[in-house]
Amino acid sequence: MPKILDGAAIAAAIKLEVAEEVKALSARGIRPGLAAVLVGDVAASQIYVRNKVQSCSDLGLYSDLITPPATVTTEEMLALVAALNAREDIDGILIQLPLPAQVDAKALLDAIDPAKDVDGFHPVNAGRVQAGRPALAPCTPAGVIEILKRSGIAISGKHAVVVGRSDIVGKPAAMLLLHENATVTICHSKTADLGAITRQADILVAAIGRPGFITAEMVKPGATIIDVGINRITDRVEFDRFFAGNEKREAAFAKRGSTLVGDVHPQAFEVAGAYTPVPGGVGPLTIAMLMANTVRAAKLRRGI
Repeated sequence: MPKILDGAAIAAAIKLEVAEEVKALSARGIRPGLAAVLVGDVAASQIYVRNKVQSCSDLGLYSDLITPPATVTTEEMLALVAALNAREDIDGILIQLPLPAQVDAKALLDAIDPAKDVDGFHPVNAGRVQAGRPALAPCTPAGVIEILKRSGIAISGKHAVVVGRSDIVGKPAAMLLLHENATVTICHSKTADLGAITRQADILVAAIGRPGFITAEMVKPGATIIDVGINRITDRVEFDRFFAGNEKREAAFAKRGSTLVGDVHPQAFEVAGAYTPVPGGVGPLTIAMLMANTVRAAKLRRGI
C-alpha cells in the first residue's frame, strides 16, 4: 500500500513551531504583522483570506484586513501598497488574487517591498531563490519541500520531474528541489512524449492545473507523487471518470454537488510508493508556510 503524506498533520506541526517563534519574538517586544488585502466580493477569495487572518489570530500574529472596493484603481492600490511598505507594524503584505480586470496585478506585486513579500512573488525574491540565498520563497513550493523532508522522503540524488512551469509553483518548486540536490526536469504543455519523462521520476510534482491529467501509465512504480492541483468537479460524467465506485466520494458529491480532484488521476496513486491526497495534501501547507514566511520576514527585517 502506498504511503499517504498527511499535509494537514505537517501543517499543524509547522504552525506549532511558528507559534513558539512568535512567543520568543514577543518576549523581545516584537509581534510579527501581516496585512491582507482583499479586493471586492469574490466568495472563494473571502474564504481564503478569512482562513489566513484566523491563522494569524491562532498563532499570535497581528493581522490587518484591508478591503478596497471592486472599483478600486491601480493608482489607488499602488498608494495602499506604498503605505503598507512604510508601516513598521507590518512585516508581510498579502494581496489576494485574482484582482479586478482594471487593476494591473503585476505592477502591484512588483511594488511590494521584497522584504515584506510573504507570497514570494517579487522578482527580487525569485532571483534570491534561484541563487540559493536567504529569501521569502513562494508558500506552496516551500510547502512541497517541507512535506518531503518531514515525511522522510529522500530528495538528494533523486530525479524530480515537475509538470508545470508557472512562476508561482512550477519554477520555484524546481529551484528548491535543485537546491536539495535533486536532478530536476521541468515539463509543460508543449513537452513531447510527456509520459516517457514522468515515468523516470522518483519524485513527481504535478502542478499543471488540469484535473486528473497525470494517469497511472505516466508514473514510475514506487515513485513519490506530490499533487499540487486543486480542481473542483461538478459534472457527473467527470466525477465518474475519477471516482466511480468510491462510496465516500459519492456521498459527498451527492450532498454538495461537487468534489475536489488534483492534477493526478486517483488510479495513479495505486502505482506510487507515497503520495499527497487532494484534499488534505499540499493545500494545508500553503497557509502554514505563509505564517512561517511572515515570522521569517519579521526576523530578517530586524537582522535576527
